[in-house]
Amino acid sequence: MNIGKIFVIAYVILFSLYMLAGVEKDITSARNLTNSLESYLKYSDEILAFTNAIIIDGTGVSQKTGQTLLIHNGIIQAMGNQGEIEIPKNATIIDLSGKTIIPGLIGMHNHLHIPRFPFLGDVAAKLYLASGVTTIQTAGAADAQKELELSKQIAKGNHIGPEIIPSAPFITGPGGNPNMIIPRNEEHLRDTLQYWFNQGIKWVKVYRNTKPEDLEIIIDEAHKNNVKVRGHLCSITFEEATLMGIDGIEHGLNSTADFRSNKDYGICNGGREYMDELDISSTKVKELQKLMIENGVTLTSTLSIYEASVPNRAYASSKTLELMSPYLLNQYQERRKRLDAIKNDLTREQRLKRIMEFEYQFFKMGGLLCSGVDAGRHVLPGFGDQRNFQLFVEAGFTTEEAIQVMTGNGAKALDRDDIGILQVGKKANFVILEGDLSKDASTIEKIETVFKEGIGYDPQSILRDLKGKFGQP
Repeated sequence: MNIGKIFVIAYVILFSLYMLAGVEKDITSARNLTNSLESYLKYSDEILAFTNAIIIDGTGVSQKTGQTLLIHNGIIQAMGNQGEIEIPKNATIIDLSGKTIIPGLIGMHNHLHIPRFPFLGDVAAKLYLASGVTTIQTAGAADAQKELELSKQIAKGNHIGPEIIPSAPFITGPGGNPNMIIPRNEEHLRDTLQYWFNQGIKWVKVYRNTKPEDLEIIIDEAHKNNVKVRGHLCSITFEEATLMGIDGIEHGLNSTADFRSNKDYGICNGGREYMDELDISSTKVKELQKLMIENGVTLTSTLSIYEASVPNRAYASSKTLELMSPYLLNQYQERRKRLDAIKNDLTREQRLKRIMEFEYQFFKMGGLLCSGVDAGRHVLPGFGDQRNFQLFVEAGFTTEEAIQVMTGNGAKALDRDDIGILQVGKKANFVILEGDLSKDASTIEKIETVFKEGIGYDPQSILRDLKGKFGQP
């Protein structure tokens, strides 16, 4: 036997032992869940083979039919055409004829709070997971310490939910929300940032009233610590923030101050006529988007929360109503009465279309477009992510492009190469949908199983336990 063959055999043996050790660790973790968590499990087998599936892999390429996906120890081990993948004898085989597999959704603007409720992490995390969202970046924290703790508890297996990439508290400026950090001076700002970086925070979000000089300090301090900065802007234009080196911008056209009339430098003011008058395909819009793209600025879409303010669209589904607390349900009913009185006003409907056009153009020009729910009103964690997909399709994205925005692009924005797409060697984070997603966008709501690191969760069991609980005091 030559040296090459000996090396190959030794490698296979060592790799097998490593995989078996990992399998034992993962299966033990799954079996050690408390009784209340065990009831949510559907699959925890060490080797699973899914056959006859439709697969949309998150890269934007056309879907493939008749596919086999093999996972072992929480990792995708093989993927390919039916009959071309060798299935181990000890694998649990699941026939997915007529069903679609997509990567686990990556929510890039997925808070664990809503207005008046600074932390709803327990329920929100379960809602995200049940909706097919396996990773979230919280895009600003109302209670950063609780976010960090929940993130750790989920990582340890003491709580179910998506992988949480937590944020520092929001940072704003004079006249902004007093519950956010309003820097007193440069020393206060840098010291505050350093405190949160030491806690393990990797993202900072600036809010509408942030001063330009503060944003420059935030970006400088963050980048020195390998932390990224994103912004819901108003006082600062997209162009200004891009040239300062910001990493991501939220909400698209709706938060663009570049085209406001009579806007003062560094102040959140000026007219918003542009929302109704701006030619999205104009040179000035394309030049701004080109600048963002050339500087690697991510744009995060939050279509579902904007739609929730459109009078003739802002309707909650029966599934949503079942999960809302009595308080939120009453708030929705009161809001619905006000909206019914103006449901023939199409101003916000037309603005939604223009926001869609802005994002579609950014994507087609090569920009890194991501997606998030920005939960609030009657838009629930996870459910709003599903609605985002449907709105992307309405905006002109293909099914594959929309899934790419919501999965693979999120992974790129997070600098993660282990999630976001379905590929051999990646984590087994994926969602099984009951139907062909390319034929019916509502299939995104028909979730059979959610897999996170190879463990399959039953969404219906999770949702049954959450009825009436979202938004409890």
